[in-house]
Amino acid sequence: MISKASQKKIVFIVPEKVHLLDISGPAHVFYEAKKAGAHLELLFVSIDNSTNNKSSAGLLFSKLIPISDLEVSSDDFIFVPGSENILYITKTNNNFLTYLKEWHKRGVNICSICVGAFWLAEAGILNGKKSTTHWRYLDKLQKLYPKTKVQKENLFVISDNLTMSAGVSSGIDLSLHILEKLFGYNLTLKISNEIVYYFRRAGDDPQLSPFLKYRNHIDSSVHKIQDYIMNNLNKRFRLDDIAEQVNMSKRNMSRKFKQKTQITIGEYINILKVERAEHLLSKGYTHTSIALELNYKNTNQLKTLLKKYNSIS
Repeated sequence: MISKASQKKIVFIVPEKVHLLDISGPAHVFYEAKKAGAHLELLFVSIDNSTNNKSSAGLLFSKLIPISDLEVSSDDFIFVPGSENILYITKTNNNFLTYLKEWHKRGVNICSICVGAFWLAEAGILNGKKSTTHWRYLDKLQKLYPKTKVQKENLFVISDNLTMSAGVSSGIDLSLHILEKLFGYNLTLKISNEIVYYFRRAGDDPQLSPFLKYRNHIDSSVHKIQDYIMNNLNKRFRLDDIAEQVNMSKRNMSRKFKQKTQITIGEYINILKVERAEHLLSKGYTHTSIALELNYKNTNQLKTLLKKYNSIS
């Protein structure tokens, strides 16, 4: 059961030329959680006192809450997304930078998505702290703000009440992480299934984790195989069953998968199960419960797998 003792505000800042997925991804996670019973209030706020802002894609946000009307506490979460011309707008909106400094001082949870980290850096609240942003801008962030400690291999980084995600879809990973922290694993798994997004990555996972590393191809049939495996790690896989699910012959499926990913389907399954198991271990789950979830007969099978892939896990 989800506790409704206190309602938490999930605030989405909407700057000019905001990147849509930076907002829509995390917003949909919390929207689904609210539908499932989580006691949340979603708010969309301008960085000034305007009520309209246009996204980088041209979609207009209207009826935004003026920032001067926003009231938050240390129980609440404020998401600061990326936008076009980030370096220009961060230096021309001193009013919003002042709000960021005040929220940080008061212990409000501030979460940046993608290049939204530049807002936090410009406000000076990343000085002496670990940070991250989209991989394309990591060196830029470090060069412009040398007092922050840029992490180049993380999906998201947590420093006290500041959390920064690497960008775009990793904002969803960050939101699921926060959701699990607030309401537990079961609700988070339910929401990730609802949005058809595999709940797979922790903050210290690399930006190019095994779940992404072997997807840098454009073959939709192989993506379909990978999607089926990622969303069914609790099953005992047989190549015949996978082939049937993706409407391919077993021989053709195996050949094409190896050609596009450079590994076999069996190796891919093992690598994903290892990453999933290590994530659960880091959360305090026992080998017994993990073996059960990943459909192993006993913990010895799981431990053997972890030992075998220790060098890449």
